[in-house]
Amino acid sequence: MSSKPKLKSQTKAGAVQAQALGKGIMESAQQIWLAGLGAFAKAQAEGGKLFDTLVKEGSAIEQKTRRFTDSKVHEVRGAVESSVGAARQRATDTWDRLEKVFEDRVSRSLSRLGVPGRQDMDALAARVEQLARAVHQLNGAAPKASGQARSRKPQDDLAALEAAQIAKAKPKPRPRSSRK
Repeated sequence: MSSKPKLKSQTKAGAVQAQALGKGIMESAQQIWLAGLGAFAKAQAEGGKLFDTLVKEGSAIEQKTRRFTDSKVHEVRGAVESSVGAARQRATDTWDRLEKVFEDRVSRSLSRLGVPGRQDMDALAARVEQLARAVHQLNGAAPKASGQARSRKPQDDLAALEAAQIAKAKPKPRPRSSRK
């Protein structure tokens, strides 16, 4: 029976201890609550200032970033433009070479087929002009002034020559006899 009184005393001591512990917890909770309210009030009071400070810092960082990116964009643009210029020059050179090769091949092909070139056509035009003058002299017509001869095309002279030859070679029509 001696153990029962110990239990009551232990229970009483435990209750006092629990009560003290509960009171300590309540006081800590109260202090935490008050600290939170104080932080909230301070944040509310200094929130505008803090917001303005953050906006200023953000603006400064944005300006710094823009300057940095603008300089990098300028560098990249310069590099791209020089690369494009070099590529354009290479393409132009390649195109010129390709055009020359094409012209040479077409010229050779036309030559093999017997198609006259520019020099051949110029020589032919000069010869036609000579022949036209000779025909005019043979027909008794005075040769035209060199300015007029040059204003006419060699094709016109050739057509006139052919027309004159056809007219001379054409037999005159016989008169029709009247048969009834």
